Amino acid sequence: MKRDFATLRRKLHLTSGILLAVFITCHFSNHVLGLVSIDAMETMRRALNLFWRSLPGTVLLYGALLTHFVLALHSIYRRRTWRMPPREALKIGLGLAIPFLLVAHVVGTRVEFALSGYDVGYPQILRILWSTNFDAGRQAVALLVVWAHGCLGMWYWLRSKPGFQRYGLLAYSFALLLPVLSLTGYFVSGRTLPPVAVPQSYVLDGRTDPEVLAQIRQAIFFVLALTIAAVLLARAVPSRGRIRVTYPDGRIVPISPGYTVLEASRSAGIPHLSICGGNGRCSTCRVRITAGLDRLPNPKPAESATLHRIRAPYNVRLACQLRPTGDLTIAPVFGADRMGLKASPQTIDEAAGHERNIAVLFCDLRDFTQLAQKHLPFDTVFLLNRYFETIGAAVEDAGGVIDKFIGDGALALFGLNTTVEVASAQALAAATRIARGIEVLNRHFTSELEKPLRVAMGMHAGPAIIGHIGYGKASALTAVGDTINAASRLEGFAKEYDAQLAVSADLVRFAGLSVEDTQSYHIAIRGRVGTLETLIIHDAEAIDAQFVKVDAANPQ
Repeated sequence: MKRDFATLRRKLHLTSGILLAVFITCHFSNHVLGLVSIDAMETMRRALNLFWRSLPGTVLLYGALLTHFVLALHSIYRRRTWRMPPREALKIGLGLAIPFLLVAHVVGTRVEFALSGYDVGYPQILRILWSTNFDAGRQAVALLVVWAHGCLGMWYWLRSKPGFQRYGLLAYSFALLLPVLSLTGYFVSGRTLPPVAVPQSYVLDGRTDPEVLAQIRQAIFFVLALTIAAVLLARAVPSRGRIRVTYPDGRIVPISPGYTVLEASRSAGIPHLSICGGNGRCSTCRVRITAGLDRLPNPKPAESATLHRIRAPYNVRLACQLRPTGDLTIAPVFGADRMGLKASPQTIDEAAGHERNIAVLFCDLRDFTQLAQKHLPFDTVFLLNRYFETIGAAVEDAGGVIDKFIGDGALALFGLNTTVEVASAQALAAATRIARGIEVLNRHFTSELEKPLRVAMGMHAGPAIIGHIGYGKASALTAVGDTINAASRLEGFAKEYDAQLAVSADLVRFAGLSVEDTQSYHIAIRGRVGTLETLIIHDAEAIDAQFVKVDAANPQ
């Protein structure tokens, strides 16, 4: 039953948020027409009102508004700690501010329409709002706050969707342009009408008395403030039946029912690895239950899927998903010797890393074993160093960094400090430079090589975890994840086709190049669901002309 309610709650929260986002987008688009004329704004307003002021539209809009607000208060009540990422804190703060910013506008338009039937148009609204700079400014702030809250909510929903990486730039552009144009239309249209304190006909034609509307506004303000205060107060009251979580160093943290183990750690200031931020998207927070396993609830579907994927034993659970119902003792799987002891959260978080969209290049020297057999060891080392020098210079000149050299291969990363679009263009430039550099090496060592040096490269772009991996002085900044594995597999795919480069279509599209006229292959990557569209390039120098156009459009 609890699982069904949680699923229903998430679906209602998402559905109501999408409905409100659609209404807000329509409303702000209406403001944009202020750049044309007030008549254009009024024409679109009446067209939109045919639906939004109809019975179905009213039920959908205000039902979504009430549902979203109630579920937001419920999530605040269920939250066990205020430690959270800045984006999440901003989303919650903006969400709580929105009702207070919109009360005056809603009462002056929709409530009055419901009471008197008088349809207040844009000429009247703009005159009232621009009668004082305070009212005009408050409405502009409300617009920005509503839009920022909505964008953050959509980002949290869409960030893990496969298509978001491809269309993210378009979404970001829309999120920036619409409020700018909406505010511009609002200011332009507002300044075209002479401001008056209150229209002379305000109480004529059966309109609602302004004093009545003021009382309604005050009542709504009071109810909102009282409701939010009651939720915060209820959340602060300790729940009965405290549960004790015991850590490896013997520290005991008492928590209320409903807390997760991860929230228990954070509320007590105990470092606890969680790369994904406690959303169940990774397994770094997992713990081994050493006592109290029989008193724990069964894992929910999301947790079960992750545990099954990592082949976790029966006594391992995800700390971010586990809400204990009885006392338990835990031992973390990662960092067990440090958790709850001397390490600080900053050190743990830095080591855990962060997720970022990057471009990855794998480069490997072909037939190296035969080459080493036919040359003296010192000559082989000398040749390898020249080869690595060529690879390193090509990568750094393009804007990337060498992650590591493995035997006769190299791993390069792009995008550690830039966007994935720029990183993809840099990776293509590096591939071109590597191909040219190998040709130069072949000319210099013609007399010493029975056959020219050949390289195989694989490239892919997507999300990866960037962090320090290793031990002691052997620790270094590197990247791990599906994107790295895919790039490595593409390097092998290039060898199979006797080509210099196998590059994913995703990277090429990120770089702004078209793949419509290029033959592609859909290959399966071990451990990856589905296939990866891949392009085979036999001569990596052939992409240089295309890349110059991208580089000119996206200067580094």
